[in-house]
Amino acid sequence: MKAKTVEDRALLELIEPVAESIGLSIVRVRLMGGTLRRRLQVMAERPGDHDIAVEECARLSRAISEVLDAADPISGEYLLEVSSPGIDRPLTRLEDFDTFEGFEARLETDRMVEGRKRFKGLVAGVEGENVCIDLEGEDETALLPFAWLVDAKLVLTDELLKAGAAKRAARQETEED
Repeated sequence: MKAKTVEDRALLELIEPVAESIGLSIVRVRLMGGTLRRRLQVMAERPGDHDIAVEECARLSRAISEVLDAADPISGEYLLEVSSPGIDRPLTRLEDFDTFEGFEARLETDRMVEGRKRFKGLVAGVEGENVCIDLEGEDETALLPFAWLVDAKLVLTDELLKAGAAKRAARQETEED
């Protein structure tokens, strides 16, 4: 789910090694828009703490620009946007479901599962190649194959905001030392 389309996957193959070379991990790559002016959105983070500084975004943007200028994989004009995944981030890798266990998320599958494609509940980790989610109003934890997911995103809740505030406070404390 880091890349949705064939074009996104080709861009990911170019961009991912660049990010890894400067100690970052790609969360998601999306080329959006029509034919006139497109936008290439790249979300990245540091692997350990799932954070990224503005300076790191700028450094990654410059490095990606060099690679894209040389390879020229996008026809026409486009705008490169490099950012953090944000607090209500997409969950694009299987390990994200372990990292953000206990937080509320919305998931969408590419096929019907027990009569529906959209699910909302608390992330309950992973089991093999399956995502575990405690669905609203259900007694048992649901298992959804990760390969079936087309979209997954954390829901902005008070708990998520509190966790984000605690993370920012810890980062500021570390920067002051």
